[in-house]
Amino acid sequence: MPINSRKIFEEDSSALKNDIPDENVFIPEEPRHSLDDIILAQSVKDKIIDVATYAENSYKVFEIWGFKNTHKYSKRIGVNLYGAPGTGKTMAAHAIAKQLGRKILIVNYADIESKYVGETPKNIRKAFEAAKTSNSILFFDEADAILSKRVTNMTQAVDVSVNQTRSVMLMLMNEYRDFIIFATNFIENFDPAFMRRISMHIKFELPDEECRKKLWEMYIPNKLPNNIDPAEIAKKYEGLSGSDISNAMLNAAFKAARLDANELDKKFVFEAVEDIIASKRANEKPDCQTDRQSDGQ
Repeated sequence: MPINSRKIFEEDSSALKNDIPDENVFIPEEPRHSLDDIILAQSVKDKIIDVATYAENSYKVFEIWGFKNTHKYSKRIGVNLYGAPGTGKTMAAHAIAKQLGRKILIVNYADIESKYVGETPKNIRKAFEAAKTSNSILFFDEADAILSKRVTNMTQAVDVSVNQTRSVMLMLMNEYRDFIIFATNFIENFDPAFMRRISMHIKFELPDEECRKKLWEMYIPNKLPNNIDPAEIAKKYEGLSGSDISNAMLNAAFKAARLDANELDKKFVFEAVEDIIASKRANEKPDCQTDRQSDGQ
């Protein structure tokens, strides 16, 4: 059967069009969290509050105190929230937007990435424009995928495209006169040029015992019959993120329900936590093996 080259071309063209994000991908939404929803170490929360109150303090800083003369291009503010997964970075971005009384426009790398060379920078421009026209707070989640180091030894077209994307991002950040929030688990991957253009970096760490206690209390529903002691479990298990605690409670509840239990016994919660800890340890092992191999061990 002869090949219909025109049909193949039309199908390929259609696939190309479908692969490029439409402007409608970048839709602002109402923030889902407030500052009251976040349980963090006080030092971290204070920094978040500093950012969230930026707008109401701008007149005092720039006009009354004269910083408009010494920091002419600093009315824009880039904030990078970095640290371990599940520590509240995304919630904090929503809380900042809510405090400012604005919607949040969330950009994930999957929303802008294109396998077709040259399209990703165009999609980044669309994201900035959508935030500007809707007066939304621009939030890049998993930002290391976009702000990573540029390729120095370019050997293929994709390397040129990566550098082009980074250059466009730098230019847009320089021109933008509004909030941009970034979040990453891997700040070490950021290109130094982006680090310099982000005015504030806030580190999120795993919660300490007191924060863990508050998180356990927050994720135990008032209606739930249980014998869980938040202070006991916070002391018993270290190294848990807020996301881990949330997942452990839900997993334990579903197991108790399956077994037709009348209450959520703490033994189910202990088991769920230990499963999470075991999965984390398993996830770390390949990195350790790779390091040993690279060291010649």
